[in-house]
Amino acid sequence: MNPQVSIIMGSLSDMPVMEEAARFLDQMEIPFEMNVLSAHRTPGRVALYAAEVSQRGIKVIIAGAGGAAHLPGVIAAYTPLPVIGVPIQSSKSLAGLDSILSILQMPSGIPVATMALDGARNAAIFAARILALSDHELGKRMQDFQLSLGRKVEEANDSVKDIKYRFKI
Repeated sequence: MNPQVSIIMGSLSDMPVMEEAARFLDQMEIPFEMNVLSAHRTPGRVALYAAEVSQRGIKVIIAGAGGAAHLPGVIAAYTPLPVIGVPIQSSKSLAGLDSILSILQMPSGIPVATMALDGARNAAIFAARILALSDHELGKRMQDFQLSLGRKVEEANDSVKDIKYRFKI
């Protein structure tokens, strides 16, 4: 089984956020790989990895980074694959704003789909939606997932009906 999605993070400290993407891909039965690569500390490895990743069957890249967060953009500069950026709030960040802007403000021609701060789960959902365009079985699993979200809201709504307050009608 070959990976279809590559999850990349700039540092091992990003793992608590990025493992949310791994959990969702696992749940959807999508093969993936995980790597730690730094745009600043290992720029040569990042460039080589990004230039060759599509030749290995990877179809989507999820790249998370905090602080200056150049990793998703550097990868997007070297690959024709879709790159989904996850800005991560690091201990040295400006409440995550630096990460968001570093990923969001890409120059024309080098797009990175940018998720919310620490939004690795949404990145995996977005990657699954891309893959589902050409995978009917995955499309069914994604439809089931979408329906399950609606059921959870309905269950929550039912549960608040039983909560009693003096003036609740």
